[in-house]
Amino acid sequence: MSDANELISFIASMSGEGNLRVEENLGEGFVKLRVSEAERRQAKHDIQHVEDIVIEMLRNARDAGATKIYVATAKEERVRTLLFLDNGSGIPSDMHERIFDARVTSKLETMKMDQWGVHGRGMALFSIRQNAESAHVVTSAPGKGSAIRVVVDTDKLSERADQSTWPLAEKDDAGVFSCTRGPHNIIRSACEFALSELHGCDVFLGSPAEVAATLFSHASSSLDASTLLFVDDANQLPVIDRLGNAGDASDFMRVAKEIGIEVSERTAHRILAGTIKPVRSVSARLLRERTKAAPKQAGPVDLARDRRGLKIAHEDLSQFSRAVERDFNELASRYYLNLVNDPKIRVTRDRITITFDIGKEE
Repeated sequence: MSDANELISFIASMSGEGNLRVEENLGEGFVKLRVSEAERRQAKHDIQHVEDIVIEMLRNARDAGATKIYVATAKEERVRTLLFLDNGSGIPSDMHERIFDARVTSKLETMKMDQWGVHGRGMALFSIRQNAESAHVVTSAPGKGSAIRVVVDTDKLSERADQSTWPLAEKDDAGVFSCTRGPHNIIRSACEFALSELHGCDVFLGSPAEVAATLFSHASSSLDASTLLFVDDANQLPVIDRLGNAGDASDFMRVAKEIGIEVSERTAHRILAGTIKPVRSVSARLLRERTKAAPKQAGPVDLARDRRGLKIAHEDLSQFSRAVERDFNELASRYYLNLVNDPKIRVTRDRITITFDIGKEE
């Protein structure tokens, strides 16, 4: 046993820890893994689908104090790109790379348990980078929020085939909303998180252009003009507010690129002109909430209008159906048509609609 351990130690000293997975050979088929190998295996367990990345990034932003999270997602062939922007506490520049190391966390005393398990072990970002093609901080600073981009090869890390269907939400007996139906895609991951943080953290999901339009709209409405007068550099503003400082299309493109969003000049013009509309939060869309919906104004009552509904007795409808069927047969004989079913007669307040289901003779 001691000879084997000495050999392992010798190899480790010569080749480096990265080339060796075993810390100690315990005999009879048992080994003690090195910490780096154990972490790598844990990372593979934590992230098994693209949707797992979405949940972990949303949890990370929430734990950083974010109340607004914007997720821009796009896919070209097999490559899925995810950009997460938030108004959380931000990351110091010297930690932009270190946060992707294993066991690095800012939550020493605030480890959190939620419906997805324990969060605060310092393993989420490490696991994401281990399973993604790339994961890096685009821009962040203390008090300014963050923008983090993750690029995934979906041939290596799979995602649900249906990435366009929205789930359905229903209330349980306690009055709590949850997603009950729909594919477990990126949209559903965002919806489930948003429902778990309802009224505490809003999530906005869309294409890069839609998210850029949403950021611009939100920043334009929240930033005071007097504040912008004293802003020499957009980087002085929080990440999610920087597009509000864009003066024209070229400026918009530059600022968008600095926060991780690539838009064309045409798209920038369309956003500035209001042609590309901002998206609603996923919870508002899921629960079909109206944003700033004005109460419907009651119009003047028309006393002369006849509001009596039209009702026809069933036997009269049957007789009428037989009559129109006889008349239809003459037309059918001329144009080689077949009446597939009985004529359908629909009666509304001021209209009678007759529908003939037809088939052509061969």
